[in-house]
Amino acid sequence: MGNKKLDSGKLTLSALILMIFTSVYGFNNIPRAFYLMGYSAIPWYLFAAIFFFLPYAFMMAEYGAAFRDESGGIYTWMDKSIGPKYAFVGTFMWYSSYLIWMVNISSSIWVPLSNLIFGSDNTSTWSLFGLNAPRTLAILGSIFIILITFISSKGLKGIAKIASIGGIFVTSANLVLIIGGLIVLIGNKFKLAEPIDIHAFLASPNPAYQSPLGILGFLVFALFAYGGLEVVGGLADATENPKVTFPRGIKISAIVIAIGYSLAILFAGFFINWNNILKGPKINMANVSYIVIKNLGIEIGKVFGLSQNTINILGSLFARYIGLAMFLALLGAFFTLAYSPLKQLIEGTPSGIWPKSWSKKDENNMHKNAMWVQCAIVVAIILVTSFGGKSASVFLNYLVLMGNVAMTIPYMFLSFAFIYFKKKKEIEKPFEIYKKDSFATAAAIIVTLTVGFANVFTVLQPALETKDYISTIFQIAGPIIFAIIALIIYIIYYFFFLTEDQRKYKKALRKYKRQKRKQ
Repeated sequence: MGNKKLDSGKLTLSALILMIFTSVYGFNNIPRAFYLMGYSAIPWYLFAAIFFFLPYAFMMAEYGAAFRDESGGIYTWMDKSIGPKYAFVGTFMWYSSYLIWMVNISSSIWVPLSNLIFGSDNTSTWSLFGLNAPRTLAILGSIFIILITFISSKGLKGIAKIASIGGIFVTSANLVLIIGGLIVLIGNKFKLAEPIDIHAFLASPNPAYQSPLGILGFLVFALFAYGGLEVVGGLADATENPKVTFPRGIKISAIVIAIGYSLAILFAGFFINWNNILKGPKINMANVSYIVIKNLGIEIGKVFGLSQNTINILGSLFARYIGLAMFLALLGAFFTLAYSPLKQLIEGTPSGIWPKSWSKKDENNMHKNAMWVQCAIVVAIILVTSFGGKSASVFLNYLVLMGNVAMTIPYMFLSFAFIYFKKKKEIEKPFEIYKKDSFATAAAIIVTLTVGFANVFTVLQPALETKDYISTIFQIAGPIIFAIIALIIYIIYYFFFLTEDQRKYKKALRKYKRQKRKQ
């Protein structure tokens, strides 16, 4: 990473891959998957990879290579494929959901840090200036967002370095699990902690995930474990030799992530017996990662015949290391997400939509003013929802629900737009996996329908399982509200900030494009 081209601000292949890893690959998804489904998680992860992630990743690679000189990311991709209004609604919905993500994760990021320092999650006891835990975490989260914005505004080079560190630790955590699993397997003379047979790949050991509803719920979990690849779309123009490097980076990352998830879940069974370790009321989605990795350390200690005291220390060290890895992974993701979605929103959309000061770049080629506006919005939501009483706290829960589905609907926007992208022969496509339009259309329809099904189930699941109709309503409301806001902003721009001549030109251009498509 110390070459001249990276020093000049361009991303190398390795830096791009590591940024993709921090945006997509969640180590937490592995122990959580094994906890929910055991070995039977593997077929569903492979299903999600085949019907969503891999075809979707190849679409992103084609988009990125075709629009390698464009800075607008997914907005540009959808605008050039279908049109500006479609692109603006999809991009705004996508950006809004990531804004909510930053608000939500700003408090939970301290959990892995607590595990690193104290060996357990004791954030519920943290207190600053006599404040309770939620308000303390809100203060820490606000300072955290301000620091991220300050560092990010200094340029892409710093973002790439921190995101790369996160990517390295995500990769190392996966290697620890796989290599550690192999050590335990060999040390136990190839006797698996969780036995393998056909039934193990077909049925979950977790009673809550043996019903059709539970299995469908896990499928949605598996699908969205692969989400976030489009985040790096705005970095194509910032990549070294983007025509080659960007699609190659996506291809390599997609294949490694798809294989890595399934392989790591398999290896978890080498040292974890589900009934002995993961069964019981004390195990949950929040702490299962630390329990799994702690047990790995304990089993490695047993293999080498260490004393019980040393075994316990080793288990604690492994758990603390995962706390470090997950904290740095989230940190890397924060740096990427604080920059890339905003970049695509500002640089892709027509300049007249936003105040000139937001679109202006500083000496570091960054939208510094827009980044600080974003920071102010995130911090304001964090503080208001934490200090504003019970009703404000409830509002945050509703806001998170609104962003839940809204984050993934843009996947459908992008996959559907791909059909039109492939039909536009005037667009140079230096990298193509989908050589035939029919193949591309079929892949786009499969991805769109798969994500559509996942979203429908996500919306209906609370109502079906627990009669929680409020959650269902707000998950439906989120995309609708964000789409309406986007349309209002676009209409205001169109009718109040464009001259009559500009509007006539846009109408004529759209008419010409429609006629050309019909020919």
